[in-house]
Amino acid sequence: MADDAKAKGNKAFADGRFDDAIRHFSEAIDLAPGNHVLYSNRSAAYASLQNYHAALKDAQKTVQLKSDWPKGYSRLGAAYLGLGDAEQAVAAYEKGLAIDPSSEALKSGLADARTSAARSRGPSPQGASLFAKIFQGTEIWTKLPADPTTRGYLHQPDFLRMIMDIQKNPNNLNMYLSDPRMMQAVGVLLNVKMKGPTDEMVTESPEPPQARSQPEPAEPEPQPEPMELPEEAKEAKQTKAEAQKEKEAGNAACKKNDFETAIQHYTLAMELDDGDISYLTNRAAVYLEKGKYEECIKDCDKAVERGRELHSDALTRKGTALTKLAKTSKDYEFAIEAFQKALTEHRNPDTLKKLNDAERAKKELEQQEYFDPKLADEEWEKGNELFKQQKNPKAMKHYTRRGPKDPMVYSNRAACYTKLGALPKALKDAEKCIELDPSFSKRYTRKGAIQFFMKEYDRALETYQEGLKHDPNNQELMDGVRRCVEHINKTNKGEISPEELKERQAKAMQDPEIQSIFTDPLMRQVLIDFQENPKAVQDHLKNPQVTHKIQKLVSAGIVQMK
Repeated sequence: MADDAKAKGNKAFADGRFDDAIRHFSEAIDLAPGNHVLYSNRSAAYASLQNYHAALKDAQKTVQLKSDWPKGYSRLGAAYLGLGDAEQAVAAYEKGLAIDPSSEALKSGLADARTSAARSRGPSPQGASLFAKIFQGTEIWTKLPADPTTRGYLHQPDFLRMIMDIQKNPNNLNMYLSDPRMMQAVGVLLNVKMKGPTDEMVTESPEPPQARSQPEPAEPEPQPEPMELPEEAKEAKQTKAEAQKEKEAGNAACKKNDFETAIQHYTLAMELDDGDISYLTNRAAVYLEKGKYEECIKDCDKAVERGRELHSDALTRKGTALTKLAKTSKDYEFAIEAFQKALTEHRNPDTLKKLNDAERAKKELEQQEYFDPKLADEEWEKGNELFKQQKNPKAMKHYTRRGPKDPMVYSNRAACYTKLGALPKALKDAEKCIELDPSFSKRYTRKGAIQFFMKEYDRALETYQEGLKHDPNNQELMDGVRRCVEHINKTNKGEISPEELKERQAKAMQDPEIQSIFTDPLMRQVLIDFQENPKAVQDHLKNPQVTHKIQKLVSAGIVQMK
């Protein structure tokens, strides 16, 4: 009975029906509460629904029931990673690898966890804010009390809570940038004081880092005497070593793009040691790279049959090969099934992304396969009529049915979103419209207007200027440039309200380009020279990249030039 419920759960999981999978696995657990595999499977289902607390509870139960089963630690690591606790995830994957050092699933999970842990300690522009790392060091507790503008903040409990939250979750910094105290603190820690409604930007020279004492070297522990291996074990060990050499030779050939030689080495490795299916999956990867998709799929199927631990890797490669072969929306169903099964074994972010891409591609192909030109024209006319009547939500539905490759769909739908005040969605459609037809000036007029309404005057200016490259005499685009310049000049002259300045600064500080400017050592020196060495400013401005970045800061209202 428990096996039947488990089989139903596995089928539901493979079909992407995760709620049903949880229900079936729960039924199986009621019938066999000591079966560690059932808790492991239910943990994977909970993780697929992003219910990581429940996934963690089941993963812990799995490890409790069978502490020597490596996959339990894979589930545990995935749950911790989903909860944002990268350090615990690293510890879980390392415990699993201590049991099975050859597990590719655990190695992949450990790599993801370490990457996430590294990002939390020192985020990149694509992850947490670049500024967040300045809150991680010890300098924060010397710089903030030493500066008279931030000293008092340290006596305010809500400010201290913000600091501690950022240290714990660097991604949360952007939540607090609208608070002027946080803006001031960022400036002090960067040695750049942001200008307020009436202040100019001031810079300070950076302090030298504190020297750190080096720990005493530890005494080496005595190593145990090597054991004498029997002759058969020696031969097996030697054979494995030879197979490993062939694998390394195959890897080296891959790096040189000598794929035929790589295939030969991986094949020899398989003949020497057929118990290690990493040779098989490596060969499948080469077949995939060479475009031999049928051979790739065969190797992946063999790997799936011969080893559970590498299921995820093999199934992901099989799914990738199937997407390359897909010609119709129906073809993508087989790839989607492979990716879903791979996620059953190990929730790898790369596999999840490929699944999402395959589902998106399938949906787009379905729209193209069922596209009827006559019906599309009728939907277009209905949308126009409803737009004139200011029935924008209904108009959008009809425009959407026009077809996914028609730029006018996105242009008119952007107009509807703008009327409804949904500016981020309007901007997304305007950008898609330009992507499909970058030569039509009206597209830039629409996008620039949306950015202008969002008070992103610097970006709107860039959009209008890009449009003028295609249509230099377009009056709407020239008027847009004029309006943006007027607002940027008002900001530079301090002619906008303090509230609007704070709002613009907070929004600008979340811009990755602005963040990268402030963390660029060259630009930090340029900003210091603006205050301390005016003669050097002219030399800096001869560099067009520096000039562009300074203009970006001025346009965003971060600094002021007179």
